[in-house]
Amino acid sequence: MRAMAYESYGGSDVLKEMRLPLPKVAPGEVLVKVECAGVNPVDWKIMAGGLDALMDVVHPVVPGWDVAGTVVRLGIDVPEFAEGDEVMAYARKDYVHGGTFAEYVSVPVRALARKPASLGWEQAAGLPLAGLTAYQLLTRLDTGPTDTVLVHGAAGGVGSLGVQIARSLGARVIGTASPHNHERLRGMGCEPVEYGDGLTERVRALAPDGVSVVADFVGGVLDVTLAVLRDGGRHASIADHSVLGSGGQWMWVRPSAADLTELARLADTGALTVPVLRTFPLHELPEAFELSRSGGAAGKIVVRP
Repeated sequence: MRAMAYESYGGSDVLKEMRLPLPKVAPGEVLVKVECAGVNPVDWKIMAGGLDALMDVVHPVVPGWDVAGTVVRLGIDVPEFAEGDEVMAYARKDYVHGGTFAEYVSVPVRALARKPASLGWEQAAGLPLAGLTAYQLLTRLDTGPTDTVLVHGAAGGVGSLGVQIARSLGARVIGTASPHNHERLRGMGCEPVEYGDGLTERVRALAPDGVSVVADFVGGVLDVTLAVLRDGGRHASIADHSVLGSGGQWMWVRPSAADLTELARLADTGALTVPVLRTFPLHELPEAFELSRSGGAAGKIVVRP
């Protein structure tokens, strides 16, 4: 099969198009023909060696953890799916090797959900990692209808899904973003505020009694979080482990078929949309990584083999 892969750590220049064997399909896995694969910052951070202390790596590495595609082969003991099923997954495994920027990828059933009918392939490929990150953080904080939520980084790939998910849970949402993203956030039911100097005062103007939940998707904002969080409030971050010292939670997204199925349900009810910024062909994965690395992308970046 065709795949983009690398044999040593580095920048986008280490990515090469290779011909690799079809992945083996272990018990409890399926083989998915990749229709689209979503790009996430973690993909190029791993390629640069950023998770070397945490995860074993087997070269050559096909990067990528987000996928939407069609089941073409079943492993042993997979009664949940059939060949031809349209699926999506946050296909992270226990080590780094066979990812989603390829024509085929094997996926554990524990990570696999059916693709929502309301989403195209590009949108479905952009949902799993970012959507699960936002959903798991907000639900772990017991977000509900009585909450006012502050979302740091509300216009980003994770943040924009977090805004929509928090709204679906019934919460009021205030979100930090650049002014050019404010109108888009208002369309999601968010009350946008500009980040930077004076952010604490701007949030306090909207929520004089403070907010009850803070979802930090950017890092470096703990001082603002603590300044606007009311007594008894809850907060968590995906980017700043120092929150642990102030009663917050530091989170890393987990593959979950059940959680991803709930996100699919939200998409099919119209409560969740996935904006796609740009789609690249497989051989232009280095360009897709560079666009992701540039930051500020208002939508998901997707690769179509």
